[in-house]
Amino acid sequence: MTEIRAKAITMAAVTVAFGLLVAAWSTYTIARSSGDDNGRTSDGARASGVPLERRITDFTAGLDPGADYREPRRAERRAVAHAVGLILDGHPDRARPLLADVGFRLRTLIDTGTGRRYAELSDRTGDGPDPRGWARVYVDLSAPARWSVQVPHPVSDADTERLGARVLLDSPGGVLVLAGAHRRAGDDDAADAAHRTDSVFDAVCDELARRGLPGVQIHGFADDSAPGRDVVASTGKGRAGRPDARRLAAALSSRHFSVCRAWVRSCPLEGRDNVQGHRAATEHVPFLHLEFARSVRASDPRIRRAVAAIGTVTARWAKDDAG
Repeated sequence: MTEIRAKAITMAAVTVAFGLLVAAWSTYTIARSSGDDNGRTSDGARASGVPLERRITDFTAGLDPGADYREPRRAERRAVAHAVGLILDGHPDRARPLLADVGFRLRTLIDTGTGRRYAELSDRTGDGPDPRGWARVYVDLSAPARWSVQVPHPVSDADTERLGARVLLDSPGGVLVLAGAHRRAGDDDAADAAHRTDSVFDAVCDELARRGLPGVQIHGFADDSAPGRDVVASTGKGRAGRPDARRLAAALSSRHFSVCRAWVRSCPLEGRDNVQGHRAATEHVPFLHLEFARSVRASDPRIRRAVAAIGTVTARWAKDDAG
């Protein structure tokens, strides 16, 4: 009888151990598929905890209108865009060598404010501004990608990088596409990411539009360019974003911003020649072009209110199973 009881205890222990092993393997598999294993990236390095907004603004602080800018070749643009697609599909290991071939690095970061994990795709030369002046991309790994926020003119449109970073952190499932050069870097407007189709910035935005991700693009204007207005809201060339634009304008107005609605009346700075807006229109994907007055971008409380208003739309996009 004692022998039978001992065998039963042994079998139970084996069953429990097997169950724990299966659970551990499942957890490991899920972590590996997202590029992070118990706080480590897919190449074995430990994911860094950083205040993501400060990391972004530390990078953009070094962007200079007198810096060099090299136009990327078509194959280089496509490689970065394809790598972004692989990350969105849960294949960071396949994206890493593709990025390395064109001088990009893939890191996994943990934002200390939200606790969410983000993939950072950064051009070469570490944490400073890049001599090629290409782009940076941040992908929220905590949820499926559902939307993007785009900042084509960091520093040139002062503090739009702060707005973009905070919009990314405010709702899950976002992708931040950040130009890697000052708008006036290089020659002949080569670094003007909102009006050039031959940039890494545009290639990544094209990939996101192709996948059906709606986007909000953030710009800034001098107060006297639209007197009496805090925000100019537009859907660019397309119409697919009209319902979202109306919701956003209402949210901004309720937070005491004066909004010029480009679908209602003629407004300055409507962004109808914006090339990312043109691609979104072709794909019938919602695209919101937002211009914020300098007085808004210079005030931290007003930035917080603007981000909260944008969040009423990005939160809806984050819940949209259709992307």
